[in-house]
Amino acid sequence: MNFWNYFIDESALASIFSKFPLWGLLIVIALVIALLSKGADWLIDGAVGLALKTKLPKIVIGATILSLGTTAPEAFVSVMAAFMGTPGLALGNGVGSIIADTGLIFGLTAVIAAPPMDKWILNRTSNWQLGSAVLLVLLALSTYIFSPEGPTINRLMGLLLVALLVVYLIITYKWARKRTHTGSEVEVSEKSKPLPIILLEFFGGLVLVIVASRLLVPAAVETARRFGVPNDVIAATMVALGTSLPELSTAIAAIRKGHPEITVGNIVGADVLNTLFVIGMAAIAMPLAVPINFFLLHFPAMLLVLIPFRIFISIDTKGSFRRWQGAWLLAVYICYIALLYIVR
Repeated sequence: MNFWNYFIDESALASIFSKFPLWGLLIVIALVIALLSKGADWLIDGAVGLALKTKLPKIVIGATILSLGTTAPEAFVSVMAAFMGTPGLALGNGVGSIIADTGLIFGLTAVIAAPPMDKWILNRTSNWQLGSAVLLVLLALSTYIFSPEGPTINRLMGLLLVALLVVYLIITYKWARKRTHTGSEVEVSEKSKPLPIILLEFFGGLVLVIVASRLLVPAAVETARRFGVPNDVIAATMVALGTSLPELSTAIAAIRKGHPEITVGNIVGADVLNTLFVIGMAAIAMPLAVPINFFLLHFPAMLLVLIPFRIFISIDTKGSFRRWQGAWLLAVYICYIALLYIVR
């Protein structure tokens, strides 16, 4: 079995870790967490360096380059899952990541750091964040009502989503350049590193974060089983969180290093990309059937974090998110996880 099989197939990694003794699993988890932390540090340093080199706001670097990097593994796994005959995994991966990114990761960030808000950029990018999610729900509803084959995200819809992704990236870059010329965040006090060092930090950190995230979940799942944690609880927590580990680790590193605005940009960008990139590419590979429970639970939960997030930006008067807003998003996420557990 080659490397890609281990990257794609969760059971392949699980079979390896099932042979480890408990003390070995605990050592693996400790080492992987250390790698994840170091990779996230390098990734944030690289993102800040890119912002200084390009004179683009850090929130934009987070919403474009960093988000593309942290969501690329999800897109790859989702497309391969569709090709391998489990297209439902792709839709659950994309929607579940949006809920975890905004509800859990950004909720925690807002509670801990009350991150600054660049309304000029966020008013624009968050429209794409919410609009792409609403479009996904409407596409699914349209086939639920009109298609005899049942609710499906088909290949034509996937092409539409990916085409919108290209438009999003182009206009986000144009907004960022315009913002730069009208007095954006440019940090001249920090000495910029040479570009090769910045790129090495960024891509080296990205590889470490992706590999460590991929190893941590199956190791943690096997350890939880050894301690007697029920399978349904594991599925509703560790596995659901697994695909969002890159965003979570970079969020923690960004807060520690004093750049919480990178987290804001990364979350908004990751939400857009999970809809347009992850789900769009997977639907092109293979039409995605939409189970009824998505209309009853997953889609409502997604909108219950994205709509308030957009409202928080609209009502802001002080240039930052509030801790109570993060608490709201966290509460929605906790309720969602609880309902996942109840309805299993």
